[in-house]
Amino acid sequence: MTSPDSLCHALSVVVPVRDEAANIDSLLAEIHAALGNLDFELIYIDDGSRDGTAERLKAARARYPRLRVVTHRASAGQSAAMWNGVSAARAAWIATLDGDGQNDPHDIPKLVALAQDPRAPADLRMVAGVRQRRQDSWVRRLSGRIANFVRAALLHDATPDTGCGLKVFRRDAYLALPRFDHMHRFLPALIQREGGRVAHCPVAHRPRAAGHAKYGIANRLWVGIVDMAGVRWLQRRGRRAEIAPDDPA
Repeated sequence: MTSPDSLCHALSVVVPVRDEAANIDSLLAEIHAALGNLDFELIYIDDGSRDGTAERLKAARARYPRLRVVTHRASAGQSAAMWNGVSAARAAWIATLDGDGQNDPHDIPKLVALAQDPRAPADLRMVAGVRQRRQDSWVRRLSGRIANFVRAALLHDATPDTGCGLKVFRRDAYLALPRFDHMHRFLPALIQREGGRVAHCPVAHRPRAAGHAKYGIANRLWVGIVDMAGVRWLQRRGRRAEIAPDDPA
């Protein structure tokens, strides 16, 4: 089987979307403008959209040869969309961002440079974005602060903003993680559980220009706190054995 490292793309950009028809064209143009100097492919995962997202993506493929589309027959959630996008990717390094336009694609090269810096630690597996001056409603900011506080106290993952969709990570490290619904919210802790290092980088955050937010206190904060207990369980039962070097004799 061919390794992703031997394939032609240096970076795979994965964008999960559901009912984001109004943001498709503008974000596609921004991504291509931001990554013009990089060798990349772009994978959109349409998670069962019902608002014309599929039609927008189909039309865009004629304009953007780098674009590939994975379509879910019905919505399976953001974690499933990310997993299928990363599984379909051809590059060793993955960049993810949200499809609502609030992440700035121009930050991607900055994260890639940190992740692929020859001086970076050998065990670096992820560079996670940290949103500056969040442009969200007070409900989303409040639920994010509470969730981050509880997560930091419980998981000790030293990640100030695990909810930022802008991340760069190794494909093989991601596919080795335990898979479950909502896992995308805990990627730094899961990477660390497997012995990988996570770096952080400040990134821009923008107001949503079109469409509607999918998360609030009811379907993000409380569910996220329950999920943390499961991730903590995984952390406590993750045991890594140190391998001794071969005896030269």
